[in-house]
Amino acid sequence: MLDLLPIFPLPNVVLFPSVFLPLHIFEPRYRDMIADAVASDRMIGMVLLRPGWERDYEGRPPVFPVGCSGVITHLDRLADGRYNIVLRGLERFRIAEEDHVRTYRRALVEPLPELQPGGDDRTIIREKRTKLETILASSTESRGLEARIPSAMSDEDLINALSQYLALEPIEKQALLEHSSLRARAESLVELLEMKSMVARTPGMSNVAH
Repeated sequence: MLDLLPIFPLPNVVLFPSVFLPLHIFEPRYRDMIADAVASDRMIGMVLLRPGWERDYEGRPPVFPVGCSGVITHLDRLADGRYNIVLRGLERFRIAEEDHVRTYRRALVEPLPELQPGGDDRTIIREKRTKLETILASSTESRGLEARIPSAMSDEDLINALSQYLALEPIEKQALLEHSSLRARAESLVELLEMKSMVARTPGMSNVAH
């Protein structure tokens, strides 16, 4: 079943399920979107703009087809009509087609539920979580910082939060979002961070990587 969802395309933001995202809304068309969403179910979808979006930003430049829906959990309407909001990621979706009735963008979307991990998957996810915690601790220690990951944080919340909050390229985050299972996302995130760590430690390799 397809749902009609307002979509908010940005060039550098990827939302993940169960992760919070603060946003500042200032464009008139997206102020309209937030006003309509608040009057309805408070839901919008975040999607990433494809490269080359600058040529037609005021129009409807192409976006990646897989995004993530979110519910507005906090809203502050400023005196001049702008908004500060906080979204909580809900579920991945795939765009089937766009609707052009409103000033802002809307799309008919198909929900993409995450594949539930089996027993073996859980074991591998736990191993990847430990590896991610080690990589993160090593990275922060090298900068004189201390990484503190709550032990009570679920594997899903941790992996999705790291996918969203770490300093990765938007296209890298998009690739992580498009994985259909938590195991695949965790494996790819570990591979990505290990590669970046290796490049950072190897003189001259960063130039080769680009």
